[in-house]
Amino acid sequence: MDILHLVDRLEELFNDSRPIPLTHNVIVDEDKFLDIIDQMRISIPEEVKKAQQVHTQKDRFMAQAQEEANRTLQLAREKADQMMEKDQIAQEAQRRGSQIIEQARMDAENIKNGADQYARDVLMALEAELERLVLQVRNGMRMLDEKTTSAAPEPVGPPPKLKEGQ
Repeated sequence: MDILHLVDRLEELFNDSRPIPLTHNVIVDEDKFLDIIDQMRISIPEEVKKAQQVHTQKDRFMAQAQEEANRTLQLAREKADQMMEKDQIAQEAQRRGSQIIEQARMDAENIKNGADQYARDVLMALEAELERLVLQVRNGMRMLDEKTTSAAPEPVGPPPKLKEGQ
């Protein structure tokens, strides 16, 4: 169900509520009110689900990056071991192995940072969307408050005092 439709239903419930005399309060049907609130919780925008998917994707990217780094490290070790068997190129193998290991670490860190940034961007977009929705709800509530205030009758004061002899 659309969140704006549920806000409209809350407004209707408010408008249908009975006012408490001499106050700005109204009596609201608790069951109907809580039912609408429950429906609002169920109708969380698709962006929240997308953010959860992004979080899951981030974890998967991290696992893949770690796996790739481990494979690269294993390959680097194997290559270094083979090269060390030959005396004349042992020093070169050590240097190259270190380069490959460092490159694998940098690659893994870059993938991790990219996944973190992507998750951050999606969460920021979600936050902006949620703030927009909260603003709409607050504007609706403000409009309801203004309607209630403008619809309330002016308080009647005591009758004017008559001068003696009138």
